[in-house]
Amino acid sequence: MKRWKNIKTSLPPLFLFLIFIMTWELVSYLIQIPAYILPAPSVISRSLLANVNLLAHHAGTTLTAVAGGMVLAIFTAILLAIAMDRWKSLKQALYPILVVSQAVPIFALAPLMMIWFGVGLTPKILIVALVCFFPLAVNLVEGFSQVDPEATDLLKIMQADKWMIMKSVQLPTAMPYFFSGLKIAATYSVLGAIIGEWLGARSGLGIYMLRAMNSFRTGDVFASIAVVILLSLTLFKIVEKSGRLAMPWKKETINHKEE
Repeated sequence: MKRWKNIKTSLPPLFLFLIFIMTWELVSYLIQIPAYILPAPSVISRSLLANVNLLAHHAGTTLTAVAGGMVLAIFTAILLAIAMDRWKSLKQALYPILVVSQAVPIFALAPLMMIWFGVGLTPKILIVALVCFFPLAVNLVEGFSQVDPEATDLLKIMQADKWMIMKSVQLPTAMPYFFSGLKIAATYSVLGAIIGEWLGARSGLGIYMLRAMNSFRTGDVFASIAVVILLSLTLFKIVEKSGRLAMPWKKETINHKEE
């Protein structure tokens, strides 16, 4: 019953997507739009199949930067959020800076990373970490602020140490916020890696796009975009599934409400 409900929920967006693709194909055929301007979905599919091995190689490079940047962003965001929750003065000093930092476009910071660290993997990892850090840190700080003070006080009365309070109350409260931020970060992470590769790289989906664009192989550009979308959706689903496994009590609450 639950599986059928999930399928039923997925049908409307899938149906709309198929309608969009069919309309695109039909308009491209009727108007005869040149492939170098706007290739039809059939042309993009052929390009995707013809270059699947090359795209897989470049996708592997991009995913390496994504994985490294995500790990760095998660580790840094957790440490900073815990520190800001523990020392309120630190939160008052750093939180506005976190918000203001988002006014600085990543395109302005990425060239500096290239100047400081070259065109290897390191600047891409740092760019991904910068893109992912903000939603993770802000959501974690918000999650820690939602902890029930009465539960914390009760544990203190029972002489629980700080680690026990963190494990029993603070982490369970903050985890939904953490995974909400992680969903956003996972979606942005591929974009961050692509931006880094645009500015300088030896391989990766970003450099593949640039080479295809400079050669007027628009079908290959769209094929790489399709791979980027697929990677972003896959990462989003992985995070979503991980959240369900890490928070079984949320699943139980949802099932109870449905009943």
